[in-house]
Amino acid sequence: MRDPSGAAELPLSLDRGAEASLPTQLATALRGAIDAGVLRPGELVQATRQLALRLGVARGVVVAAYEQLIAEGYLEAGHGRGTFVRPELPALRSAVSSEAVERRELRGAGEAASRELDHFGLSHSAPSPLPLTPGVPDTGAVDRPAWRSAWRHALIRAHVEAPDLGDPRLRVEIAEHLRRMRGTNRLPEDVIVTAGAREGLGLLLTALGASSNRRLVVGVEDPGYPSLRRVAIRHGAQILALPVDAEGLDPHALPTGALDVIIVTPSHQYPLGGSLPLARRRELLTWAARAGVVIVEDDYDSELRHTGSPLPALAALDDPAEGSVVLLGTFSTTISHALSAGYLLAPARLRKVIEPVRHDLGGAASAVVQAALAEYLAGGELRRHTARMRRRYATRRDLVVSKLDGIDGVRVRPMSGGLHAVLEFDHAQEDADAEERILKRTAEAGLGAVALSRYWQRDSKQQGHFGLVIGTGGTNSSTMTDHSTFEDALTRCSSSGGCERSS
Repeated sequence: MRDPSGAAELPLSLDRGAEASLPTQLATALRGAIDAGVLRPGELVQATRQLALRLGVARGVVVAAYEQLIAEGYLEAGHGRGTFVRPELPALRSAVSSEAVERRELRGAGEAASRELDHFGLSHSAPSPLPLTPGVPDTGAVDRPAWRSAWRHALIRAHVEAPDLGDPRLRVEIAEHLRRMRGTNRLPEDVIVTAGAREGLGLLLTALGASSNRRLVVGVEDPGYPSLRRVAIRHGAQILALPVDAEGLDPHALPTGALDVIIVTPSHQYPLGGSLPLARRRELLTWAARAGVVIVEDDYDSELRHTGSPLPALAALDDPAEGSVVLLGTFSTTISHALSAGYLLAPARLRKVIEPVRHDLGGAASAVVQAALAEYLAGGELRRHTARMRRRYATRRDLVVSKLDGIDGVRVRPMSGGLHAVLEFDHAQEDADAEERILKRTAEAGLGAVALSRYWQRDSKQQGHFGLVIGTGGTNSSTMTDHSTFEDALTRCSSSGGCERSS
């Protein structure tokens, strides 16, 4: 706490029954706060009258304590400037040691997290994502008058707390957005606002785990994006790899009686890009209803389709009351990762177990962010922004094909949308280390590509797929309208040998 003068209001207490005098106790407490770095060099301490009033002691007690600390060199008093910690006071060994330990612990935790992310080429230790990092949107394009206006509107309501399930207006707008863009026809009550797809999955797994009282078994597409898989692992789930083919998940190949939840990307399988046909979608829903399995539809980039219109969500085919599909959506892909905002759409029977958990944990997304998003969606600006980005990403996809498709031994996998492209190496099976060598070249060139083999849950060498996954979102520069930075990265990738097959 601080008083109006800016001085810290430390939590101090004095014991009138103690052997030490009150001035001695106060001096000892302040000295300890300075030694521990709680009070820092140059920082004001409270005026003697204010501190005496707060502690319920005579002002002379505080004056005596301050005079003692001034004599010891801890405090300084300046005319008209009050009393403050001596600016040139050297840090004591205990404070330095504790800070060094804390820094080492934080650095160790950060390095451990970076190692895990580096396994997938997704480390965020760099100041900004590299030009070809997969899954990173071009955020500069959103900075337009409508975006700034939405935030000004939101700041007017900054003092209004959003309900646990989400800002009512935002839930209405998300339901309408999904109707227009994803083909669902659901009530706003079916929408729960989250802090993104990972937080939404964590909320669902917490709810399902509490109701089952046992370890959940979660099936994941193989290959698949590791982010949600790691969330399930963090919630104690057992992970079961589910193979996919060119069209995505095959319902006929799913195990019976072994799963509680499956996570799928039916509209745009990640990373291979397949789309689940209507027949398979209906079979999957029938299988889930019969097996009592919850389907998590990861809708991460389905709106960014380059060819044709976005496909209807799997949730659009599901029963709104007794259905099995929980759709996870996020604004990270279409707008920016910095928002930390998303939603889940759930049928009534599943909302009954999710909503109490949300009420217990409280709302996860900032009320200001929710208000801004509600305003942005209400004016149709997100749909217009998405349409602009589709065209931009389609152009970048064309650049990938023109720059890389003719390279010997490299095939650019067909992709109908999203923020990435897959380059497959035709001869990598003959040379198991080729992928790693090529990945090393792209890293040395500062490009940010990811090895295709790292998206498999099972041993990727048995799958026979080797290559690179490269992002087509580009950097976060507002000057990217001519795609120059992205094109330069592709040129470096091809000309430096970064994407070329090793001999």
